[in-house]
Parts: sequence; C-alpha cells; structure tokens
Amino acid sequence: MNGLAITFLILFGALLIGTVLLQPGTKGGLGASFGGGGANSAFGAQGATPFLSKATYWLAGGFLATTLMIEVLIIRQNRSVLEKTADKPAAAAPAPLVPAPAPATTVPAPAPAKK
Repeated sequence: MNGLAITFLILFGALLIGTVLLQPGTKGGLGASFGGGGANSAFGAQGATPFLSKATYWLAGGFLATTLMIEVLIIRQNRSVLEKTADKPAAAAPAPLVPAPAPATTVPAPAPAKK
C-alpha cells in the first residue's frame, strides 16, 4: 500500500510541476516555447489558461491528499516520520568516549644525601 501511495505522490508531483511550468507568465515563460502562445485558437479566446489553472488546483489537491494518506499510513504502523522506511531497527549511537581519570601516583620522597 505504501508503494502505491508513493507512486501516486511522485506522479502528482511531476504533473503538478509540468502544469505550473506550462502556464503563461508575464514574459511568456516555458509555456510559450511549447506552443502556449499559439494555443489560443485551439482552446478558445482565453487560451489554455483556465484549463491549466484548474488542472493545477486538482493536481495540488491530489498531491495534498496523497501526502496526508501516506502520513496516516505511517501513523497506523506506529512509526515515526523521522525513521527510515526500512524495517530494521535504528542502530543505537555509541556512548561518547570519556577518558578515565588517571590513577594518582605518589612520588617517593628523595633520599637524604650522605655527607
């Protein structure tokens, strides 16, 4: 189920990026290079702008719904969002190495000098 949801998420994301890039901007943008300017005759007087804006809304809604569905699936599996998707347990971090205190050494008193 997770694989299918992630596939839909990637599909919605790619299509959403495409529809945003194809929309005509103030200077033509990427839509003009793919025939956005010449599409006025095919899509009517307003061109493809209403279709692309509606498609953007629907794809953004699908992207949001798919993201929320993945989150619900993660919560139902009692996993954290920060965990990796692998089913292996996270490795425990090793304890920091703290050097042991050096044992106190006693310095013997110097022997009295013989005269």
